[in-house]
Amino acid sequence: MTEAVSSRGLDSRGLDSRGLDSRGHIAREGSLARVPDVFRPVVAAARDRIPGVFGTRLHSAYLYGSIPRGTAREGHSDLDLLVVLREEPTDADRADGRALDEALDTQFPQIDGSGTLLVDHARVLSDLERHDLGWFLACLCTPLLGEDLAAHLPRYRPDSLLARETNGDLALLLPRWRDRIAATEDSEEALRPLVRFMSRHLVRTAFTLVMPRWNGWTSDLHEMAEAFGAFYPRRAQQLRAAAALGYEPSGDRAVLLSYVDDLGPWLAEEYARVHGVKADRPQEP
Repeated sequence: MTEAVSSRGLDSRGLDSRGLDSRGHIAREGSLARVPDVFRPVVAAARDRIPGVFGTRLHSAYLYGSIPRGTAREGHSDLDLLVVLREEPTDADRADGRALDEALDTQFPQIDGSGTLLVDHARVLSDLERHDLGWFLACLCTPLLGEDLAAHLPRYRPDSLLARETNGDLALLLPRWRDRIAATEDSEEALRPLVRFMSRHLVRTAFTLVMPRWNGWTSDLHEMAEAFGAFYPRRAQQLRAAAALGYEPSGDRAVLLSYVDDLGPWLAEEYARVHGVKADRPQEP
């Protein structure tokens, strides 16, 4: 057991206060047992419908996000699904996923949207994705259907390699974010989702910048911001504000512009200096 872990107490599940097990590995953060009662019908419906939507193409399915962590808020939280297919997803598969999301969102008012991420079996287990998509499945996703691919993946520590391969691509994303902001109409309804998405992404990136020094994992945006602020006090208030907007976004274009003109460029440069740049990925469809 590492010194950093042994200096902190373990809870009843054998986890320390920073999401690590007794050997210093990042522990899987969610479980079906933690799904709040109000969301159980939503999860049951997703589990029942996914096989009918994807048929023999389906390998396995997972929940992630606040619902399996037990922190979801009725009427505010969305349903996040990861579906692993036996082959690379097609346009038809993606259309089926969107139809599934729309049906679940329409039927269940307790969720504020549904999102299904489609990936293929080979990609999850590839060397290129081992410390990004593989880590995401093994540590942040809760098995819902089929074989759990986490059994074929390594245990992960909160180290610089994991930091680089999860969030070391911010510099590539910022030009796309600028284009999205410019193309979005100037209304509260249109801008709020962008503020939520970009706030969360920047807070998570800022957290993984300091994750190896903090030596742990959390998905709580406020805790992420505080961990970051301990190492970068001059930027701490910006991250606290972004964390708050990640949970309660406003449709403020000025916030988005501050992200792509100030916080984002600084963070991308500091990330590359500390951890390097994420390995190139094939272009997404």
